[in-house]
Amino acid sequence: MKDCEYSQIAQGCPATPPPRDPPRDSPPRRSRRRRKWEVFPGKNRFACDGRIMTSRQSGVFYLTLGLITGTSGLFFAFDCPYLCVTLSPAVPACGCVLVTVVLLALLRTALTDPGVVPRAPPGGLEGGGDTLGVSASAAAGGSCRAPSRVKEVLLNGQLVPLRYCYTCHAFRPPRASHCSVCDNCVERFDHHCPWVGNCVGVRNYRSFFLFLTSLSLLTLYIFSFTLTHLVLRSRRAGFVSALKESPASAVELLVCFLSVWSVLGLSGFHTYLVMVNQTTNEDMKKSWSNRKGRDNFNPYSGGGLLHNCAQVLCAPLQPSLLDLRGFVVPDIAETSNSSTLGMQPLNALARADDEDTERRRRRSCDDDGDDEDDDDVDDDDVDDDDVERGGGAVLVAILHHSGAFPVATARRGAVKMSAV
Repeated sequence: MKDCEYSQIAQGCPATPPPRDPPRDSPPRRSRRRRKWEVFPGKNRFACDGRIMTSRQSGVFYLTLGLITGTSGLFFAFDCPYLCVTLSPAVPACGCVLVTVVLLALLRTALTDPGVVPRAPPGGLEGGGDTLGVSASAAAGGSCRAPSRVKEVLLNGQLVPLRYCYTCHAFRPPRASHCSVCDNCVERFDHHCPWVGNCVGVRNYRSFFLFLTSLSLLTLYIFSFTLTHLVLRSRRAGFVSALKESPASAVELLVCFLSVWSVLGLSGFHTYLVMVNQTTNEDMKKSWSNRKGRDNFNPYSGGGLLHNCAQVLCAPLQPSLLDLRGFVVPDIAETSNSSTLGMQPLNALARADDEDTERRRRRSCDDDGDDEDDDDVDDDDVDDDDVERGGGAVLVAILHHSGAFPVATARRGAVKMSAV
């Protein structure tokens, strides 16, 4: 009976859960390493992990791309079938080659680095501790005057100015200028072209020139063969009936007629610039003269048209100065443990310094107890020791926590800091 009751009670009682292992501390999650294109200070957009770079204002670029692809698509769909049978299969073949060259040159110009000059670190001029050659202590005290924002270098017998950019914190290279749209200094800056959605500089000027010349040929090609198509059709039933049979040809003629003048004008203008080895920015500002005897002669011109064309269009393409796919080096102040030099250790340091100062004051009072005039401790000595042991320690801790890392020395209550 007892065994039965015991078994019934045992079955009804809830089983005790097995002991659980103490929870293990999960390892801290590492923050994702950011690449440099993610923190790029300019007004640009990036794609394909920093491999593609373009301007933020790229709406007109899509309009350009749509006009080229749309007009070419209409030409291949409505005109080339008739011309291929009537004239030659070479008509659509040559058109395909021209369209391919135009699109590749456009994408190469719009989606690559135009030659952006990297910005100097915010600490000073191109990584140094000074800005424009003036030290921080001299600038704070106002003991010296800031130097000129323009330097001059001798290039082929001509003084070329190097202007300081207060946005990029560096002197611009020769022929470089700061683009207000992209907010970057671009080497051999020509202009910012909204039609391609990017700046035109030293690294994409030849593709931009190829885009202009090939687009001019493509516009003339489509215009001439579309007109030929309509003329051949109008021989049987008239021009109006030919337009009714191929209404897309009228749209192609209108688009090509309105755009051919500006495209041809730009192609001719940049052909002139290539032959004299100048940029649009230099030509608009009248920076240089093409005559050798003038005082402001062009130091970049080689003296001949063929030499200038070879220098601009056939010179080796320099690599990009931007390491966009590189990883951002974390700042020491960000990676340091905030609990190591937080407010609690600083308060502990301050309390220890106060106790040490009070202890030294009491010791001085005990030594000079008979003399009432010497009961008070010299304020200067207290301040000296306080700054040297107490305030100096707190100051070093605060500046170390903020990333300044100074060396502090105290004399008579004044703290003099010198950078390590």
